[in-house]
Amino acid sequence: MSRFSQPDPELGHRLSRRGMLGVAAGATAAALLGAAAPANAATGTTTAAGNATPTTASGTKGRGRPVLPPGRLGIQLYSLRDKVSTLGFGPVFAELERYGYDEVEFAGYTQGSAGPITLAQLKRLARNHGLNPIGSHVGYYSNDPNAYTFAQNLTKVLDDAQALGLKHIGTASGPFRYGSTVDAWKRAAEDFNTYGAAARARGMKFYQHNHSEEFSFATDNPKVRLYDILLKETDPDLVHLEMDIYWAYVGQFRFSKRPDGTPAPFEPLNYVLRQPDRYPLFHVKDGESDPSNPYGYNMTDVGDGDIDYQRFISAVTRLRGHHRLSHHWQAEHDNPAESLTFARRSSAHLHSLREKC
Repeated sequence: MSRFSQPDPELGHRLSRRGMLGVAAGATAAALLGAAAPANAATGTTTAAGNATPTTASGTKGRGRPVLPPGRLGIQLYSLRDKVSTLGFGPVFAELERYGYDEVEFAGYTQGSAGPITLAQLKRLARNHGLNPIGSHVGYYSNDPNAYTFAQNLTKVLDDAQALGLKHIGTASGPFRYGSTVDAWKRAAEDFNTYGAAARARGMKFYQHNHSEEFSFATDNPKVRLYDILLKETDPDLVHLEMDIYWAYVGQFRFSKRPDGTPAPFEPLNYVLRQPDRYPLFHVKDGESDPSNPYGYNMTDVGDGDIDYQRFISAVTRLRGHHRLSHHWQAEHDNPAESLTFARRSSAHLHSLREKC
């Protein structure tokens, strides 16, 4: 079912993400293998290491340098929450290894029905499958003083991230804690600076992941885009951004005009090109353009939509004077029809992309 059939898809996304629970390694690999097509089916030949050699859609190997930097393809485990919850981390990680993934981003790491798992065990399990735990999404704030959020339990959040060896720890919550005015977002920026300083003291980077609403306008000054306040009021050495590229283009569709109808165009890629060091992480999700949809797109598997990832990733990784390995690219789909098929096909597509000669 499409997320766009929900009355408020972004709210539903945020609420369901907060409730996502990881589960322990359990069940059997055989059960998982029965749930997904072979890793190399329709994607290329198998290498000696057991991974598929990605090909282009026509079935022939691409020419030129790969667009995707080596060792930088990850996946947001929220996309695989159904398989994690029923089969456990171990079988899921085994499949991701087969599909050629290098990294994982967490959306919860508690036990669930498959039994308890410690953070040390989870870290070791990922590493045993060649997966680098690169980041995690945690809630921003809650009315519950015991909630597992940055505002309520910052020390615990950072302790857990450090135990997992994460280099990045962030939130997918928008900076709407105090409202949508200019001053409200300045207050949220102060919170983020605090979390960023605490994370930096532990050798980590704090980051915020956008949806489309961040690109809307301040309610008390409709000439000001909220995302621009976030960038201006947060310390670039303390607060980083994970651009969800799909939601940024949804934001472009929704908010290229101010409330009074005057033009206010923007290009998501330009935000990155102006400040590439602020964007260590990206979410790579795709969508088919659909002007009849109030969000402008219908979410799809990566490679099935209209977002030009050859262009986007190339532009970022080819910046003069900027290291090609500075960024991490996490595939994601909020509600894939079959999550392991999504993971396999997305990896194959992204690995097939080549620089234009």
